Amino acid sequence: MVDNRYATALVIGSVLSLLATVYLSVAVGTQHWYQYSSPPVKHKASNATELKGEFINGDFDEMKYSSAMYRLNGTLGLWWRCIMVPGPSHWYDAPDPKLETWCVSFTLPQQFTSKYRHSEDNSEEEDLLRTYLWRSQFLLPLVSLALVFLSVHVGVCACLCRTFTPILVVGVLHLLAGLCSLGSVCCFLAGVDLLHQYSRPPEGVEGSLGWSLYLALISFPLQMMAAALFLWAARSHRKNYTRMTAYRVA
Repeated sequence: MVDNRYATALVIGSVLSLLATVYLSVAVGTQHWYQYSSPPVKHKASNATELKGEFINGDFDEMKYSSAMYRLNGTLGLWWRCIMVPGPSHWYDAPDPKLETWCVSFTLPQQFTSKYRHSEDNSEEEDLLRTYLWRSQFLLPLVSLALVFLSVHVGVCACLCRTFTPILVVGVLHLLAGLCSLGSVCCFLAGVDLLHQYSRPPEGVEGSLGWSLYLALISFPLQMMAAALFLWAARSHRKNYTRMTAYRVA
């Protein structure tokens, strides 16, 4: 029979784990990890259309799509990059132009594309640090979600077998998942900072963290609290069971 304290810890831990999974899933699927705010400069519609066409249909080039995001209030996510341009019948010099959001997804081969360091003499050198930071930032959240789903299966097996021992494994899996979530945020921020060193935003363009990144960041403490509750429940129940066994033998 499970003590009420342990059952309560398991329920609270499960709720925290569910919230963390939802937050992280939403963060992975949205594009508001980092956003740029461009100054209200008047552009001709032809220029905006040209930038939009190059952004959507042009070759995958980090410097080109970064430049478009700088100038057109772009947003960047793990799997998406977006810009905001006026509609077909609107001009930038209108009093209040209606802006439309256009997004392009990163394909899986593009996610594994090497990053390069552009020097002043127009030569390119592969930047291994940025390459592995970029790959880590989208792989770590997937690993985190996979660990949580694995812990769900372990928890179901524990319920079916009516044993508390696998709950310790559930806690360890949540601990690793939390570290992966935090690692993804750190890799993303480090990668953006290095990108700005090689491709500086124009004067007046401001960058800020988006709500998607904050969702991913919030999932980290939720997963750690869930892990702490699972580990505490497993260890405390095991100690209590050992004491009860020893008492009965005596």
